[in-house]
Amino acid sequence: MREAGPEDGVSRPHASEYGVTSMVDRLRRVAMRRPGRALLEADPATWHYAGPLDADRLLSQFDRFASLVEDAGAEIAWMASSDEDGLADAVFTYDPSFMVRDGAVLLRPGKPLREPEVEIHRRFYETEGIPILGTIEPPGVAEGGDLFWLDERTLAVGRGFRTNRSGIDQLRDLLAPGGVELRTFDLPTWDGDAACLHLLSLLSPLDVDLVLAYRPLVPVALYQTLRERGVEILEAPEPEFVASRGLNLNVLALAPRDVIAVGGFPETIRLMREAGCDVATFDADALCVPCEGGPTCLTRPLLRSAERR
Repeated sequence: MREAGPEDGVSRPHASEYGVTSMVDRLRRVAMRRPGRALLEADPATWHYAGPLDADRLLSQFDRFASLVEDAGAEIAWMASSDEDGLADAVFTYDPSFMVRDGAVLLRPGKPLREPEVEIHRRFYETEGIPILGTIEPPGVAEGGDLFWLDERTLAVGRGFRTNRSGIDQLRDLLAPGGVELRTFDLPTWDGDAACLHLLSLLSPLDVDLVLAYRPLVPVALYQTLRERGVEILEAPEPEFVASRGLNLNVLALAPRDVIAVGGFPETIRLMREAGCDVATFDADALCVPCEGGPTCLTRPLLRSAERR
């Protein structure tokens, strides 16, 4: 674990440009990366994708998703993209780093092919003038998909194939000075270590008191924690969970009960709308479903706030 210091020459911009302590506060600013040749020409077997990708439809679906984010009033800060880096998964910007109130933490993906993505995030934060609080070092691994805010001072962490004990311990040490407490929940084996199963593969926060979840896979301790906090749990239907490879659960909150979801799964969408959610959808059968990454995965929130600061 390496912590950043003054010698790194990091300039600190106005506080309104970064800071996240919630999964559902209004999304003001977000980092994204456009799909490049590395993704469009990726070998499905190497990257654990479900068959060859349709490049034209994939790009069209990504553009539709980006337009929904912008239409909601969020500013997109584009990460540098290269056709030569070979990083097919780099479009899923949620995983290689994590944003807290005081800056970013560079993580270390548990999928070895994704490790070079951390440098993309490092350069992005340096260019943006966003402080880097530290870096997860070997043997630690940690991915953003295993992290979500229970409240502004409590971070839930999933321990599984993509985030291990060393990574969690390093993250705890990095965030403790900012008053953030970590609560760890063990994930199920499910489809094994090659599949992409994160804590956020099992549930998505829709509001401070509402989550969408596939209950059979939610860790018991987390289920109990949510119930103790008065959080209502919408139980997503199993057929759509299976058909979507879990992506019907991957929902991006733009604000409380204002979300973007993968289209084509009407029962899941009905559940959210009946709970008072405004749900925008986009076709994702060429992008999200085969690549195991949904709306949340395509974003790295940089600033969320209930009110502009």
